[in-house]
Amino acid sequence: MKHDGENIMVILSSPSGVGKTTLTKKIQQKYRNFKISVSHTTRAPRSNEVHGVDYFFVSKEKFQELINNEEFYEYAKIFENYYGTLKRNVDNTILKKDIIFDIDWQGTKQLSKFKSLKLIKIYLITENKDELKKRLIKRNQNSKEEIDKRFKSFDEDIVHWKDYDYIIINKNLDNCFKQLEIIIDSHKKREFIFSHKSQ
Repeated sequence: MKHDGENIMVILSSPSGVGKTTLTKKIQQKYRNFKISVSHTTRAPRSNEVHGVDYFFVSKEKFQELINNEEFYEYAKIFENYYGTLKRNVDNTILKKDIIFDIDWQGTKQLSKFKSLKLIKIYLITENKDELKKRLIKRNQNSKEEIDKRFKSFDEDIVHWKDYDYIIINKNLDNCFKQLEIIIDSHKKREFIFSHKSQ
């Protein structure tokens, strides 16, 4: 898929509990031209999640079929479940809107192989591991076993920060969002200038 327009693709990645999903939604609310890329997943929906809005919830058999047909730009197994980004969804959306991806480092590596995609890769992190554990407990979405798993994966996740264009420490949600705004606005201006120069 060739992408020559002014629209951009932003990746937000982080260890679990750092706030990327909240920030992703704030970006979509502030920037009306942004659409969140909705991933396919094999995990069961949480009580507040809607099929087609939060995720496309599919069976493991269906997910495997999509893998076999090479329909994903990226997919990964995370905490016993699979997550993936469908090529056709991205290709159709980028023609009309900017896209923001809420994906992990595995997905980022795979997306980065497609050189035609204009990716802005941003990694979010907490000040330290203790702060991360507090946030995981406070959000009250996971069992103790799941919290322990996510906490233990922190060290593996954090080594991949070097694959990203920007690193932001999320000490404060509002300040973190302002930093994201600066990055997005600068890239949008750059794409606008480049696009109009090439016409």
